[in-house]
Amino acid sequence: MKEKRKKRQWFCKKDIPLYLMALPTVIWLIMFCYLPMGGLILSFKKYNVQKGIWGSEFVGLKNFEYLFTTSDAWRITRNTILYNVVFIALNLVLSVALALLLNELRVKFMAKTLQTVFIMPYFLSWAVVAILVMAFLDRDNGFVNQILQMIGNKGLIDWYKRTEIWPPLLIFINAWKSVGYQTVLFLATISGISNDYYEAAVLDGASRLQQARYITIPHLRFVAAITLIMSIGNIFRGDFGLFYTVTKNSGALYPVTDVIDTYIYRGLMDVGNVGMSAAAGFYQSVVGFAAVIAANKIVSKIDPDSAMF
Repeated sequence: MKEKRKKRQWFCKKDIPLYLMALPTVIWLIMFCYLPMGGLILSFKKYNVQKGIWGSEFVGLKNFEYLFTTSDAWRITRNTILYNVVFIALNLVLSVALALLLNELRVKFMAKTLQTVFIMPYFLSWAVVAILVMAFLDRDNGFVNQILQMIGNKGLIDWYKRTEIWPPLLIFINAWKSVGYQTVLFLATISGISNDYYEAAVLDGASRLQQARYITIPHLRFVAAITLIMSIGNIFRGDFGLFYTVTKNSGALYPVTDVIDTYIYRGLMDVGNVGMSAAAGFYQSVVGFAAVIAANKIVSKIDPDSAMF
């Protein structure tokens, strides 16, 4: 009898309001995440608009060959992975450090104000960010060239053709836009830590730095691990807005700014190969899924309590 009751506990009448609240999200997931999966068949077909998805010619793995046989395959894969590795590591460290610093502020008004200032860039579109960057780096009217002219530099530098400045600049822009949001997540976790730990640490003579090291940071490991695992799932996806819009799709910058997403977009726009684009998305999703599983497995070996599943 007990086993039967356990099997029936998945549905409870008193939880009906909660089910209704979750219903819109479930419908959205089905419509925009699960139903479109049927389009994955395009990855194995040479799409013809007149014949439609099901009537188009089946070509097997030929669409995937485009990604691996092109001379640019190594470049776009290298850029995508290296940028994401730096983004994940740097943003995680900066977010934790910033959360610890904000938590130490005793003036709550100042802490709330700084939180707002740090999270604001997260809500800006990449188009707005691109305009801000152009205001600094534009060849004719950019702030940087105007400053250089004031100190005696007569020539105008076209920064959108200088590859050496863009890797660190893109890393800075991504951190500027993303760190604030992650910081708020860590601050929310810190606010949930019991004061009893800190009171006991004070009685033992622990400094603020020691409290952060032995109390605050260990309590952040679960959220940090989840953030890390989810970020690794997108390691083969480049932020299209960052690498395409902010760089103004400058051909001179392709060696250091071209990633899988921008390369496929240009291929789709120039050639109109829908099957190739679908194959690229399928490839990225499969690799991302495998990366999440692998990352979660590693985390579970190191700290089982911090793993997602």
